[in-house]
Amino acid sequence: MNIASKPRFVGIDVGKFELVLAVDGERSALTFANTVDGIAELIAQLSCSPGPTRIALEATGGYEWPLWEALEAAGLDVRQVNPAQVRAFARGCGARAKTDQMDAECLATFCAFRPEAGRKLHEESLRYIRPLVTARRQRVTARTRLLGQHDRAMPEAVHALDVAMLDLIAQQIRDLDTCISAAIRQDAKLHCDATLLRSISGIGPVLATTLIVEMPELGTLSGKTVAALTGVAPIARDSGTWKGKRFIGGGRKTVRDVLFMAATVAARHNPDLRAFFKALKDRSMPHKRAIIAVARKLIVLANAVIKRQSPWISQKT
Repeated sequence: MNIASKPRFVGIDVGKFELVLAVDGERSALTFANTVDGIAELIAQLSCSPGPTRIALEATGGYEWPLWEALEAAGLDVRQVNPAQVRAFARGCGARAKTDQMDAECLATFCAFRPEAGRKLHEESLRYIRPLVTARRQRVTARTRLLGQHDRAMPEAVHALDVAMLDLIAQQIRDLDTCISAAIRQDAKLHCDATLLRSISGIGPVLATTLIVEMPELGTLSGKTVAALTGVAPIARDSGTWKGKRFIGGGRKTVRDVLFMAATVAARHNPDLRAFFKALKDRSMPHKRAIIAVARKLIVLANAVIKRQSPWISQKT
């Protein structure tokens, strides 16, 4: 392979004020300000070197978005990787200490070891909708917590404040629902995908939107892969002749939480999944395990309707 065409694997540790860049195989790291000018300097530095470049950066609560968008606009191959996976990789390599430079170097090494890992930047329409979905989820969580303490004995003044806060949260959720629905209707592809997902009995507007935003890969993966990505596929725990009990884990918790609630509804109202759920219960499967199995079926169905671009048709009709 020509040296000029040899790929470089770059890790960027993103902080609120600084960006630390490291290249796999190189001991030195460069630091840039996390500002418009600093990002421009970082891109210029990357552009000076020939050959293809694969860049990895972690999810950092939103601080990575301006950099991610600028790198993508510059035509660079950027992936956002899971911080938990990178940290586990670092521990596996024997790294115990943690500094910004070491984090950047670990990201670069991880990128070289698993160049396919991570996800690419969402389309612009999804970048607009995603914060709306996140804000809605945060308000639903706040409402649930407030309702949990609302019935306790407390002064009337506090009770009145809780009622006012619940009314405000409810109004904000309705406003966010309106904004999300309007944004999806304005994008032909997102509107088509939402319609296909809603054709499955048990998938409502909340799960449909969550899948569109949090799982843009839907329709491009196999059923087994999409179940694992969601975190509803049982993980094997076998060794030799010993067969361990299998549990679900990992995946995208945000999707899994909403999917579990939808599966509870689908087990009652979706004719195909209701029969599947009943068969599992007839075999004495515990209720929660049966619901998880329905959730796995539901995400596989969602993946299938997006892949074939045709609505769901019940086999029981």
